[in-house]
This record gives sequence, structure tokens and C-alpha cells, in this order.
Amino acid sequence: MTGALVGTGPLIRLALRRDRIILPIWIVLLSIVPVATISSYDQFYPTAASRAGLVASAAANPSFALLYGPAFNLGAAGGFIAWRMGGFLALLTGLMAVFTLTRHTRAEEDSGRAELLASTVVGRYAPLTAALTVTGGASVLIGVLQASTLASKVPAAGSVALGASTALAGLVFTGVAAVAAQLGEYSRTANGIGTAVLGVAFLLRGAGDSTSDAHWLSWLSPLGWAQQIRPFAEERWWVLTLPVATTLVLFAVAYALLPRRDVGVGLLPPRLGPSEAAPSLRSPFSLAWRLQRGPLLGWLVGLAVGGALFGTIAQGISGLVGGTEQSRQIFERLGGSRGLVDAFLATMVSLFAMLSSLYGVQATLRMRTEETSLRLEPLLATRVGRLRWAASHLVFAFLGSALLVLVGGVLLGLSNGLRSGDVGRSVGNMVEAVAVQVPAAWVIVAVAALIFGLLPKLATAAWGVAALALLISMFGPVVNAPQVLLDVSPFQHPPKVPGQLFTAVPLVVLLAVSAVVLATGLAGWRRRDVG
Repeated sequence: MTGALVGTGPLIRLALRRDRIILPIWIVLLSIVPVATISSYDQFYPTAASRAGLVASAAANPSFALLYGPAFNLGAAGGFIAWRMGGFLALLTGLMAVFTLTRHTRAEEDSGRAELLASTVVGRYAPLTAALTVTGGASVLIGVLQASTLASKVPAAGSVALGASTALAGLVFTGVAAVAAQLGEYSRTANGIGTAVLGVAFLLRGAGDSTSDAHWLSWLSPLGWAQQIRPFAEERWWVLTLPVATTLVLFAVAYALLPRRDVGVGLLPPRLGPSEAAPSLRSPFSLAWRLQRGPLLGWLVGLAVGGALFGTIAQGISGLVGGTEQSRQIFERLGGSRGLVDAFLATMVSLFAMLSSLYGVQATLRMRTEETSLRLEPLLATRVGRLRWAASHLVFAFLGSALLVLVGGVLLGLSNGLRSGDVGRSVGNMVEAVAVQVPAAWVIVAVAALIFGLLPKLATAAWGVAALALLISMFGPVVNAPQVLLDVSPFQHPPKVPGQLFTAVPLVVLLAVSAVVLATGLAGWRRRDVG
């Protein structure tokens, strides 16, 4: 077995070098979010009466349990943060684990680098072990940083429990991704399996927590285990044994499946295609559609579900925000000034725009994947020009991101309208809100195209740009960040309708910026070498 692990150390260093940009962003973002927002609890709920109102509002609306999970101790800051953020922290850490593990296993096999390394003195199990070490280590580091930063402000036991729940969720989905990497033929298949398992885990947790007769469903989900540890509410440490045991089993299964397949081949047989391409695949746009449709449909489903769920809680948001003038001012900074419901809806549409920009970055960087996998050069050797090929992908990045915001916003307005009894007005307001938020998302997509065109070796830095914009917009207003810092994010400039009056000037500026940045990126792409 020792010989099978030869080369693990250098592969770990290689993975850390390749992830020197994106992995620290994940770690820092997921680590500082709880401690950065914990001070807002006293601002939103300074009195016993306001905290009692919070408890009553959370208990009266099952949609809150569906989204956030069970509320065990809303009378304390730690319990509130564990309720509002614990489930989402576990979800995002699991997502990070799936993407990172797949990138260093199946994606390496897709590119041919794994086979090249296998011809050297590298053990059979070394690549998988290195990927597990990096991904699992990142999950553990996130949990440790969460616990250590929270412990200075809230009880240490609860801080450790919350950090452990996040770390173990990441380890479980590291194991899920490791098994998926053995099953899938390609990296996108492995990512699809991993994210599908993550989605099912969220749905099981949500169904179990929001349905009084089916609480047992939550115990089938690793995300449910993360919350059943009950940080800051008489912690149940024995629950930790469930994710630990599951992680060990998944790791063992992945190691057992690895020698049963060849490098570059998955255990699940691929579906054979026709011997000749159909007429629908005889253009760059058709090929781009085939490559982009899977992620686009997955994002559409996710934002549609998110819009429908968040719309159901809009009418009860006043009970969660609190009744002080300071709390209302904080929330209005996030999304408007005409009322808490309008501010909440505007904030949600802005959040959907931020998420859609992540899809736009993913769709744009698909061009870099095609370039580095050597599939682009044969295509450009035909009559297909560089700009025509780039446009076939960028149309999905720009129009796809707009479609995502539209779908999420319409379903947000529809579900809110059904609760309030005014569907037409609610949906109309959301369509207007979508229209003003899309230009901000396009700025991020244009920056990704700029990096691809001018600095292709730093293409992953586009994720850092998007993450920075999200971090500033989501948490800057809560911690009273200076306006000069808030203005760095394009999502701070559009008017937050329906909570604010519509103004066209910021939208014109954002569209002009995105056009100039995109043109510069395409000019760089036209002049640089391929590869």
C-alpha cells in the first residue's frame, strides 16, 4: 500500500498551487461570515420582547423551517446564527468540496494530465489521496476558523459544535464526490452526481423540518445532521458520529472502486452517440448549447426553487427583522426604503443577480476549458472564427444570467402574490426589479471575459472577482462598511426596486462599463495565442 501512495506529497503541493486563488476565497468567505454577522443580532433584537417576537414568528411560519431548519435557541446570538446560517454554511461547504475534489480527480483525467502523471513514479492511489487531503483539509480549516473566531463572542461549546457541523458536512460531501469521481465518465458527470446528492440532502432536510409528521426525513440528510448537533442549544455531541462514520464509509468505497476502472474511464458506461453529428450540431452555437445546457438547466431549477421558497416568507419578514428603528435602517440599506416587504423582495432579486453572475462566470470560463483541453484548435482550423466561437459561448453567459434572474424573480413575485392576494402587482414589481439588476451581473460576466482574453492563465481569478462583489454586497451593509468600499461592487448601484424609485443613470453606466470591458477582452482574445 505504501508504494500505491508514492507521489502524494508533490500532488498535494500541486493541487494547493493550482487552487491558490479560489480555495482561499472559499475558506475565508465561509469562515468569516458567522462572526461578521453575529453583532447584528443585538441590533435587530435588543430587547426580550423583540426576541420573543422572533421566536413566535419562526414557529408560526413553516417556510422558515424549510429554508433555515429547526430553531432551537433564538433567544441567544449564537443560537440565532446557527439557525439562520448553519444549514447554508454546511450546504456551501459541501458544494466547495464537490467542486474541489472533482477538479483534482476527474477533471485531471479529462485533460490527460492524470495519465501523463501515471506514467511516472506516482502510485495508483496517490491522486485520490492528494485530492481527499486538500479538500478535506479545506473543510476542516473552515470549521476550525469558524469555531475560533466565534468563541471570542459566544459560548465556546456552541462555537465548536457549529464549526464541527460545517467541517463534517464538507467531509461527507468530499466522500460523495470521491465516489462520484469513480462512477462518472467525465468531470461534469461527477459534478452532476455530487450536486444532485447535495440537492437531495437539502430537500430531505427541508421536508423533514417543515413537516410535523416526517421529522425522520431530516435524519437521512447530512445537512440535517449538521443542524441536529444543536449548536448553542445543549449540544448533542453524539450526532457527530453519524457524519464521521459516513465519511469513513464513503472514503473506503472510493478507494475500493478506484482499481476497478482504468484512468479516464468511469464505472458507469457512457451513452454512445450517433456516428455522425446531427444537423443541429453543425454550428458553433449548437455545440455551445450542448456544452452549456446542463449547467444552465441546473441553475434554472435552483433559482426557481429559491424564488418560490423565499416568496412564501416575504409577508412574515417583519417578525424576523425586529421592531427597532436601527434594525429597519440596516435592512433598508440592504434593499430599499418603502417598507420591509418591498426591501426584502428587492434584496432577494439582488441576491439572485449575484448568483446568476456566478453562472455567467462558469459559462464564460467554459471557453478556457475548451482551450486547455485542446478541443478548440481543431475547431478554429475550420471556417469558424475566434469571435464567432467566443460569441457562441458568451450569449449563454449574458442571456443565461438574465434568464436566471428573471425566473427567480417571477417565481418570487408569484409566490409572494399568492400569499398577499395580489399576484399581478407582485409579479409586475419583480419583473421591474429584475430589469434593473441584470446590468450589474453583466459587469461581472464581462470581467470574466476580460480575464479570459487578456490573462488566460489567471482565468480562475474571475471567481475571486465575483466572490468579492458578493461578499461586499451581502455583508458590507450589515457591518456598516464605508460607502467607498460598498461602491466597489456593481450590485450596490442599481436602484433597489420596488423599495426605491427607478433611476436610469446607474443602469446606463453599468451597461457601458460591461460593453467596454467585454470589447477589451474580445480584442485581447483575438490577438493572443491559443493555449
